[in-house]
Amino acid sequence: MRYLTILFALAGFIYSCSDARKPTYVITGKGDTVTVAKQDTLPPPEPDSAGLFTKINTGSTTPEQLLSFAHTLKGIPYKYASIDPTQGFDCSGFITYVFNHFKIAVPRRSVDFTYINHTVDLNYAKTGDLILFTGTDSTVREVGHMGIVIKSPGKELTFIHSTSGKADGVTETPFNSYYQGRYVKTVRIFPQNDK
Repeated sequence: MRYLTILFALAGFIYSCSDARKPTYVITGKGDTVTVAKQDTLPPPEPDSAGLFTKINTGSTTPEQLLSFAHTLKGIPYKYASIDPTQGFDCSGFITYVFNHFKIAVPRRSVDFTYINHTVDLNYAKTGDLILFTGTDSTVREVGHMGIVIKSPGKELTFIHSTSGKADGVTETPFNSYYQGRYVKTVRIFPQNDK
């Protein structure tokens, strides 16, 4: 048991010395067996000549694969400025973790998704698009929250996100009147969604 305590302390130290551009460490275990696995966190994509993040390279990953993985994280609590599933996620930390799982580099802050150069009308949103909202003060029209769109034929649009609200963590939420008032834009990340 003493070794287990030392291992957790060491893992905590490793995590506390990391930032969004360094690896994080995921701790799993049962009983006296503990595994500390490295979860690579990719640096954000390079900004263009104007200093804006305008494009994300998704490679061969599909929106369905991304959403399937995102669903496995439901219930992880909200934690401000965190991308560590053992601690919790903020909204952009959740997005970062999900995309990084597929080795897709994305900006770390929700506001940086404002400049993705492929905006789509909400009526044409598809699963895997990102939906951007203001922060909790909807009078400040700057992006402060985000989620991944889930769109099924014949059903209302929902999105998966990490919220500090009532659900307090990763959850799926309908695009209700509260979020309609905070809505800023929808951006398309996956070129497959243009077909």
